[in-house]
Formats: sequence, structure tokens, C-alpha cells
Amino acid sequence: MAKDDKKNEWKEFFWNPRTREFCGRTASSWGLIFLFYLAFYIFLAGLFTLTMYVLLLTLDDNTPTYQDRLATPGMMIRPKSEDLEITYTKENTESWDMYVQALNRFLSPYNDSVQEQKNHECTPDKYFIQDDSGSVKNNPKRSCQFKRSILEDCSGLYDRYYGYNDGKPCIIIKLNRVIGMLPGKDGQTPSVSCGPKRYKIGKDEWADDTDKMGEVVYFPRNGTFNLMYYPYYGKKAQVNYSQPLVAIKFLNMTLNTEINVECKINANNIPTNNERDKFAGRVSFKLRINSRN
Repeated sequence: MAKDDKKNEWKEFFWNPRTREFCGRTASSWGLIFLFYLAFYIFLAGLFTLTMYVLLLTLDDNTPTYQDRLATPGMMIRPKSEDLEITYTKENTESWDMYVQALNRFLSPYNDSVQEQKNHECTPDKYFIQDDSGSVKNNPKRSCQFKRSILEDCSGLYDRYYGYNDGKPCIIIKLNRVIGMLPGKDGQTPSVSCGPKRYKIGKDEWADDTDKMGEVVYFPRNGTFNLMYYPYYGKKAQVNYSQPLVAIKFLNMTLNTEINVECKINANNIPTNNERDKFAGRVSFKLRINSRN
């Protein structure tokens, strides 16, 4: 009997046909609870929506309101390999073809025809300033042409293998984008210089690969990032922006030997001696060209 009574109590708790209560509450009671929580969550959703709306009113679609103002932009190379090490055998096409294909893909947006179609022919050696007129946004902003042919022997137009087949490879250097940066004070044009990197061989001993690196040439010939490509206004404001490049070609480096190379930006307002950030205004990589001869 006790078990039956307990069972009946549970049944009545879930549904009491006499009082027409479900789980101890009438339909009107459940309705009021449902309306309360419905109104409560609608209020929370409205408050969240209002907060997000007010926040979005403070943001600019083209320029970040807050950004890390890097004193020194980073640098990177192309082709980009694992651990920034480029190693190949010049007689073995398969060992260097991936580097050639990577450069082809990277430089395809810089084709002269593409640049002439999308970008503006700017005045060299001066910043291309495109300020807004008060509340009137000057968007989209124009971008200056950087034609692939500027890289001459490292453009892939005259030597489709970029020198990799004859042991005179090209490496492309690019300076990372920083919105609003003017890399050069008093009209000085920033440039790239590459040389042997010093490395430690003992407790207090250092060495470099000066005698192995050989001669290098730059394209453009002076190795500069022309001022007309700055400032950069952001991906949305400057949709067709083509960041300038500098190519370095190794002419007679020692074969079958690993060479430690460091390239850095030379500008009177960009420091490059930050030991905590090895990519601040510079990039280091290793290059080894093997030969069976």
C-alpha cells in the first residue's frame, strides 16, 4: 500500500486532474512564469544589442580605433621556406622548382598589366597623402603602381627561373604593412641592405660568412622602398594596395656551403637594433646552393 500511495503522489505531482495542476502549478501560473522570463531575456538581448550598436558607432570601418603602433615593422622574404632556410642543388630541377613556383605566385599580382589596370601612376620620391576632408571620407583610396618589371633580373620576366638554375638565386624582401607609417624622415628614402650575419662559434668568439657570400645586386638598383607607396591606409580603405618590394640577387656565392644572411631596413626613423625582436626591421635566413660539379 505504501508503494502505491507514493506512486500516486508522484502521478499527482506531474498531473493533478482535480486541480488541473502540472508539476504543482496551474496553467495560468506557468504562463506568468513564461511571460516573466520571456520579458527578462528580451530585455537582456535588447541591452546587449544596444551596447554593441553604441560600440560599433565608435569604430571606423577603414581604420582601427586602437592598434599596436609598432616602432619598427617586420621584414620577410619570398620564397618563404620552413625555418627560413633555402637549400637546393642547382643541377636538380626538382630541388628548386618549388621556389620558382612560389615566386611566380607571389609576383603574379604585380604583373605590369594588372598594375596598370588597377593602380595609379604616382609621383616618385614623395609621400602619397590622401587625407579625408573633415567628415567626408576619401575612400576608396588610390594605390600606386609597383610593376613586376621594376625587379628586372629578379622579376621572372627575363629569367623565368630567377637564377636558381645557375646558382644565382633571387630573394624578394618585403616590409610588413603598418597603417599610417611614414618610413623616412626629412624625405630620406628607406632602403634595404643585406650582408653576412654574425654568429657565435665559441664563448666569446664570433664569425660571419663575408668570404663566402660573394657579390649581390639589388632591384630596384638602389634597393629602396620609394616614398610614394606610403602611407598605407588599411586593407579596406586601400583595396588594391601593392606593397613595394626589393629583390636581392646572389651572383657568386660559395657553393656547397651554408651562408647566414641578414637583411635590414635603413631609415632614419626606424630602429633595427632590438635584440628582443629579431624580425623588427630585419630578417635573417640561411642559403645553401649545392653543386655536383
